[in-house]
Amino acid sequence: MRENGPVTSATRQPGTPAAALRPRLIATDLDGTLLRDDKSVSPRTVAALAAAEAAGIEVFFVTGRPARWMDVVSDHVHGHGLAICGNGAAVVDLHGGPGTHRFVKVRELARDNALDVVRLLRGAAPGTVFAVEQTYGFHQEPAYPKLHMEIPDNLLPAEALLAADGPDADQPVLKILAYHPDLAPDAFLTLARQAIGDRANVTRSSPSALLEVSGPGVSKASTLALCCAERGIVQEDVVAFGDMPNDVEMLTWAGRSYAMGNAHPDVVAAASGRTVANNDDGVAVVIERLLGQHG
Repeated sequence: MRENGPVTSATRQPGTPAAALRPRLIATDLDGTLLRDDKSVSPRTVAALAAAEAAGIEVFFVTGRPARWMDVVSDHVHGHGLAICGNGAAVVDLHGGPGTHRFVKVRELARDNALDVVRLLRGAAPGTVFAVEQTYGFHQEPAYPKLHMEIPDNLLPAEALLAADGPDADQPVLKILAYHPDLAPDAFLTLARQAIGDRANVTRSSPSALLEVSGPGVSKASTLALCCAERGIVQEDVVAFGDMPNDVEMLTWAGRSYAMGNAHPDVVAAASGRTVANNDDGVAVVIERLLGQHG
């Protein structure tokens, strides 16, 4: 056991049928949660995910990643093969593999709202630079740092990227990214939420001062709730895992939730339980206990 605190037990209590403890759906974040720091999925975690699906439990990957970054788990999808990407902005079918993902549901950020966000953040936090994430494209301002392992499709000011006649104007905007070179990450998040208000949903998942801005009401939790409602699954039958502020709403919504041992303090406060760190297979530890396995 690590010094980051005990794992909340998910084993069967006396007199409680094992089936009563099993959820109908497991929702797990990826980076810092399911994935180890080297972005791998450990053999133990692969086995736990497969065992959950074999037991009739649906597994949803719920991440801030865009669809094109889902190759890290494409080999581990079972059954429906759906994932929630972009912090709830898209539901994606992963069955086709990298480059052939199909968008099942898109919850876009209106360009007028996005332009308001850019204007307000430029005023509240001078020096902020932006990138724009679309269904199939990624664009950024020239000063936006190389934070992602990809080459942007266009280098233009955010106002031009978001214009009605801007690049890939026929594609929905899933989210915009806002980076500040000097502000502390949590301070930037607080400042941005105050400045933007209800025009958009603002969160973060990076250790740097990088904010992720989605449409109003769009979050991992709200899209997961929509997917569960379509399947007749109530929130009490959902178990969720996460580690960063963009997971807070999902962990609060789910009937049972686990903060990773490496989680942000806000995540620990939001979750109903805690497991060990991502590098110690914290998700697998809980799944094994839910299934009555040892490990």
